[in-house]
Amino acid sequence: MHIEPLLIKPINKRNGLTLTFAGITGLITGIALFLNGSHLFAPGIVCFGFGAISAVLGVSKLLEPEVTLSIDTDGIRYFHRRGEVKIAWGNIQRFDQPRVTQGVETLTLPYIGIKLRLIGPILECISLRLAIGLLTEQRPLLMTASAQDEDLSTLENQMSEEFTPFIEDDNRYKGVLAMFGHRCRILGSHLGFHLYIATDALDRPADEFIALMREYHRLALLLES
Repeated sequence: MHIEPLLIKPINKRNGLTLTFAGITGLITGIALFLNGSHLFAPGIVCFGFGAISAVLGVSKLLEPEVTLSIDTDGIRYFHRRGEVKIAWGNIQRFDQPRVTQGVETLTLPYIGIKLRLIGPILECISLRLAIGLLTEQRPLLMTASAQDEDLSTLENQMSEEFTPFIEDDNRYKGVLAMFGHRCRILGSHLGFHLYIATDALDRPADEFIALMREYHRLALLLES
């Protein structure tokens, strides 16, 4: 039984051209106001500032891949401007939106969290550039994890281990892969999931995407049986 992969194209990429055009227009307007006299300096700096921000955001969106996720009965392939990584269904324990408590409230984080059975298969196929990029992008998640842990010494000890080899099932990883492996383990320990996909990489609401993942997961299990 062959099922065509589902390609996820992020909605936010569609705003890239608009933001880039608006940004360039703002930059040109700002420069024009500068050149037309010192009395126009204030509005000129505002136009130039907003134009620069819009242009940077627009170009960054245009640089994102056309397809961010490909889902089929083999698993999930995540595409990033720095590379890609494949997550097999057999290595996924569960997936959902991560939630944290803040005072008496429960907050849903803007990510799809994936809990793995083993981290090693991810380290085997992830590129170093992507691992480095995700380590940087995951800093807000690490800060969220620190806010959840009353005993910060535990988290600090775990973070210090990022610079040591990562060992799982007699497999030993060093360098960036070891850091990424430790980071996955830390986030799994404190937030419940090892990998995180931002919801702005999706083309539909998070709950609909999760339901879709569950359907493909069910189909994959049927094909295996």
